[in-house]
Amino acid sequence: MKVGVLTVGDELLSGETENTNASWLGRRLAERGVTVRRTVVVPDDIEEIAAETRRLADRYDAVIVTGGLGPTHDDVTMDGVAAAFDRDVTEHPDAVAWFEAHGGYHNSDLAEGTTFLPEDARLLPNEEGVAPGAVVENVYVLPGVPSEMKAMFDAVESEFEGERTHVEVVHSEKPESALVDTLTEVQEQFDVTVGSYPGDGVRIRVGSPDPETAEAAAAWLRERV
Repeated sequence: MKVGVLTVGDELLSGETENTNASWLGRRLAERGVTVRRTVVVPDDIEEIAAETRRLADRYDAVIVTGGLGPTHDDVTMDGVAAAFDRDVTEHPDAVAWFEAHGGYHNSDLAEGTTFLPEDARLLPNEEGVAPGAVVENVYVLPGVPSEMKAMFDAVESEFEGERTHVEVVHSEKPESALVDTLTEVQEQFDVTVGSYPGDGVRIRVGSPDPETAEAAAAWLRERV
């Protein structure tokens, strides 16, 4: 399964807020064997959100959008996602019913627009906050507040599944340039993916769907790096 992640917010682009949602989602999806093929950050702008949502939805099995949910002036994510699929944003009966049953809210108690979702969307209740999420075709729209986003993702994570990869990590004190031939050879000897990440030494990531293959490749590397 291949997924695109779209994070929304002017504050992410300006660097005022660290994009922890994208890294958290990347880790959780990888644990489920799902490949994140692209992560994109866009401003709080309906046209930008619509364009990127449509592009990612056309390319990948699913898209996860986070941020910009709620009733304030810059919360325009639902409008952008709706525009991507040529839908209107209207009051959603499931949202109204959920607030009445779980929050004790009457519509008059909520800020205008709280119960509005794209037409024919599937409601994703917000157990940790107020603004609901939604699923529109293959696009999952989640809140930007990390605690709310995580809780909502937990509720739908079973819908994201792929071939899980067993990972082994090998450390080397050699410079990365000195490892080129060895890293090429390990991929020829074993059916594994290999990534190298310089820092304090070089961290080599070896991955395979088969744990024994990953372990054998890692052992081979440790003898040579």
